Amino acid sequence: MPDEADRVEVTASPTDVTTATDVTPGWGGSAGGLGVVGPPLLASRLSPAALPEPVLVRPRLLDRLDRGVAGPVTLVLAPAGWGKTTLLAGWARAVRGEPPPAWVTVEAGDTGERLWAYLAAALRAAADGVPGEGPQPPAPDGPPRPDQLELLAAALAARERPVLLVLDDLHRVTDPAALAGLEFLLRHTEGRLRVVAGARTDPPLALHRWRLAGELTEIGPAELAFTPDEVADLLVAHGVPLPAAAVPRLAERTGGWPAGLRFAALALRAQADPARAVDRFTGDQPDVAGYLRDEVLAPLDPAARDVLRRSAVAAAVCADLADAVTGRPDAGQVLADLAREGGFVQRDGSSPPWYRCQPLLADLLRDELDRLPADELGELHRRAAGWYAGHDRPAEALRHALAGGEWDTATELLIARWPELAPYERERPAVPAPPEPPAEAVRRDPELALAGAAERAYAGDAEAAAGQLRRAVEHARDLPAPRRDRFRRLAVAIELTLARLAGDHDEVRRAAGRLLATGAPDGPVDDPRAGAAEDADVRAVAGTALGLVALAEGELPEAAARFAEALAAARRAGRPRTELVCASRSALLDAAHGALRAAERHAREALALPSCQGWSSRLDCGYAYLALALVAWDRDEPAEAAAHLTLAGPATAEPGAAALAALCRAGLLAAGGEPAAALRALVAARETAPGAELGARLTADEAQLRAAVGDVESARALLADAGAGATDAATAVDPSPATGAGPAGPEPGGAGGGGRAALDVALARVRLRSGDPREAGRALPDWTGPDAAAWPLSVRLSAGLLDAVLTAGGDGRRAGRILEQVLDLAEPEGCRRVFTRAEPGVRDLLAAHLDSGTAHWPTVSDLVRGADERRADEPPERPAGPERTLDEPLTERELTILRYLQSILSNVEIASELSLSVNTVKTHVRNIYRKLDATRRREAVRRARELRLI
Repeated sequence: MPDEADRVEVTASPTDVTTATDVTPGWGGSAGGLGVVGPPLLASRLSPAALPEPVLVRPRLLDRLDRGVAGPVTLVLAPAGWGKTTLLAGWARAVRGEPPPAWVTVEAGDTGERLWAYLAAALRAAADGVPGEGPQPPAPDGPPRPDQLELLAAALAARERPVLLVLDDLHRVTDPAALAGLEFLLRHTEGRLRVVAGARTDPPLALHRWRLAGELTEIGPAELAFTPDEVADLLVAHGVPLPAAAVPRLAERTGGWPAGLRFAALALRAQADPARAVDRFTGDQPDVAGYLRDEVLAPLDPAARDVLRRSAVAAAVCADLADAVTGRPDAGQVLADLAREGGFVQRDGSSPPWYRCQPLLADLLRDELDRLPADELGELHRRAAGWYAGHDRPAEALRHALAGGEWDTATELLIARWPELAPYERERPAVPAPPEPPAEAVRRDPELALAGAAERAYAGDAEAAAGQLRRAVEHARDLPAPRRDRFRRLAVAIELTLARLAGDHDEVRRAAGRLLATGAPDGPVDDPRAGAAEDADVRAVAGTALGLVALAEGELPEAAARFAEALAAARRAGRPRTELVCASRSALLDAAHGALRAAERHAREALALPSCQGWSSRLDCGYAYLALALVAWDRDEPAEAAAHLTLAGPATAEPGAAALAALCRAGLLAAGGEPAAALRALVAARETAPGAELGARLTADEAQLRAAVGDVESARALLADAGAGATDAATAVDPSPATGAGPAGPEPGGAGGGGRAALDVALARVRLRSGDPREAGRALPDWTGPDAAAWPLSVRLSAGLLDAVLTAGGDGRRAGRILEQVLDLAEPEGCRRVFTRAEPGVRDLLAAHLDSGTAHWPTVSDLVRGADERRADEPPERPAGPERTLDEPLTERELTILRYLQSILSNVEIASELSLSVNTVKTHVRNIYRKLDATRRREAVRRARELRLI
């Protein structure tokens, strides 16, 4: 759930709105003779605009403005309909204290003289009636002379409180000279004048100066866009009963554009089934289209509008593609200029950048595109097909070839590039279906219908793809043998895609087997219709499909093997799209296993592939970023891990990847002092994690985190339910000087080697934290045995480090040898987290190891120095055993609840955090009060701090 500060509130419309018909006389006489009496001023331009019903307060944006006015300039910059005026008016009305913000609405055609008349009136109104501030500032009614500016600047600088000035629609000022005086005031009023401006384009101010000095706050379309939670609240305010599942679809459909969402709310309110109507809400509806044409497209010059319309033939374009499609050498520059303004033309972060239009604007542009003559539209599709085919994007090339009626080109693309036509993204942007090939062309060439099936499957339209596949099979009965064999291979590849789209793992395995069984027909290599497809293509496509199934089921070792084979085959065959899928997943699986160098290499290679550009492969790139996040976390680089995790995006919602993302996210949260949030992330991921190994690793981390916050009892119970410690009875090892902690015997089955080992290491840590090193040694698995090589490296290192800690109490020399073995394993991959996040005694163990000699002196020295720096930043350690001052010591569970009593959580929320009943929590709280001789919560916390219990 979002924080309260990020929620949208519905309030009553204010009643104190000044009407636009009120007028105020000129202000010349009040300026000490500096001004002249001019035409009357409209009061409506000197007060915040009326807010639209229903009025929505967006606290996150109001807070952003509140923080921004600490500096000289705050700029709300966005195209039409992004809610600039509504935001500024709502904020100006909500500002508390004196003086209230001055307000000026700029109108088209305002001259410098007219603008300064309004500025003077606004500044005087803001200063009027503020006690203790002296006379009003001498604001001139026209463009000020230098001496007048200096007088005004001095008067403003002498004020105790700053003057806030809101300038709405500042883009209507086209003459830089009109704002020269305002710039002077901002520079010379010692921060007492602060301007908040709303504009569609950069105003004629020297913004670069404030930006360079870090004194400019900018709020753009990305921040003004409604979040899904804000969309939900807007719909509630409009009385639209939209199911929660449909809200993100509407947010995506509108791109969060405020005006578009209000149009949608009005349209959906009249629908019997609003959820279904969301998918039918498009930018070519009359109200939306009219607004976009008048406010967005009309102000553009004809050349820019033509570039936008013709570029809409593709979902996203780069400069080179835009040039090719439009035939204009400056099309890329036009798009770059439009993207700089933001809002309706967006660019990604790749190089060269790709551009796409806001979804509703894209609908309108495609509607205008469809009105072009058929031959002109067909030529645009043919140009796009040629560009995509020449830039390793066969799926897009196939769609445009079919849309342009290039039947031979479409068939050749299928035959030559079929491995690259398998879809791997969960959700692809909706694109219009191209026309079905004519019957005569399909009878002559059944592969053409297969091409249509492949295009529809790539678009995610399984029903249409299956229909095209049946059509192709009906016309392929009489094909000659070599061609028939090739047709069968292509048809089976499409069947494999349809099985993947249906989520039928068993059918995916059967279809992959059929594909691997298809033989390569003989024929001349230079004839794509009779030539044999290389065996590497078949192995790449089938292996990728099997790897995806294994990963979705949580079978990590099998998935790693499948992707490794498919990656090698894709590289032999020269299939960059398939290579990206395999390299990104291989990177994640390498990182999960602890092969950090290989993971980093595969991830960087994946992100460097052309397929990872321009929104076309966000899921695959997300896997690569998730791999880099795991690598950074294991190397104890939390800032880098958090940044990469943010970029992982869609991958974090995929089965398998979601569990690994949760392990990383929970670690970051716990390290950042948010154990409750970390526990929630682990519990949520554990409930949906596929496969026994991932579930075991999540359980192990959850148990260790519960023990770390003092809830040892629930940690033990969690591990017992998961089957940890099943080897205790097999081998009972005494951590004595002669033996050390030692192995606990062979591992049982169940969660798999790595998962079982993770559970046993967690159990050993929980027992050690409980003060029972003997039982910890009994639980510790054999991390030096041959089976341990298959464990995740972090699990093996944790077991070895814990072994050294347990041994150090009786045999320091042996502990040093064990520690050296652990360092031997960690050093090649750069693993550091197991040392920096380990038990408190590890620092002293490492320091002693420096004195006794090590082959890893630089690493150990760096670890010890880092531990010392962290210790210096922490508060002094409190003495142990303070509970002995109580007549009756607190239990472990009571200590856990006592820590939560410091927070603002209610008893109900504490019960939810600890998975207890409310009555149980209340019983523990009563016992805490009794033992601490307290009668209320605050008193109990104070007493506990005095006793150093918390």
